Amino acid sequence: MSKIDILNKEGDVVGDIELNEEIFDIEPNEYVVHEAVVQYLANQRQGTKSAKTRAEVRGGGKKPWRQKGTGRARAGSIRSPLFRGGGVIFAPKPRDYRKKMNRKKKSLALRSVFSDKNQNKELRVIDVLEFEVPKTKEMIEILDNIDAPKALIVTPEKDTNVIKASNNIPKVHTTTVGEINVYDLLYYDTLVLTKDALKKIEEVYKKR
Repeated sequence: MSKIDILNKEGDVVGDIELNEEIFDIEPNEYVVHEAVVQYLANQRQGTKSAKTRAEVRGGGKKPWRQKGTGRARAGSIRSPLFRGGGVIFAPKPRDYRKKMNRKKKSLALRSVFSDKNQNKELRVIDVLEFEVPKTKEMIEILDNIDAPKALIVTPEKDTNVIKASNNIPKVHTTTVGEINVYDLLYYDTLVLTKDALKKIEEVYKKR
């Protein structure tokens, strides 16, 4: 098993911890990671856009002018897509863009990115990340101390003070172990885990 240093808020090493090889030291599967990102982005789409076809636009029951003799092109309805106020050709309709991905693939994708972060020295483990009062300035100092300017901070459970302390920092996002997704892991350069979050990840994502 590989080891990683445990840091405190000042960026000093206060110990080390062994990482589970099945989660943090596998060969990353790029195909599955790509599939997970595509699924995540597809599931973010609302699919609510809509427009009316000529069959749904109100009015246009009377033929606007006679078929022949006017010198104009033939027309059967002023709600034709050719007229202002008419229907839309191939109008977009509400649809579901969601994609499915089985649990084993999701787990493999996450473990692949965890391993990539570890292998590229983009993983930080901090012993405790707690705030009596949420202060953005204090969070900025902590991230500077552990060399994590663009970071995804993961806590075991929702921590309101951590969220408030990091909300106004550009390129910093907080999440919980249960809400981690591949897209966020790839978007942020550094993964910052509390020691408790690391233990929970190893419990949740270990191979069964």
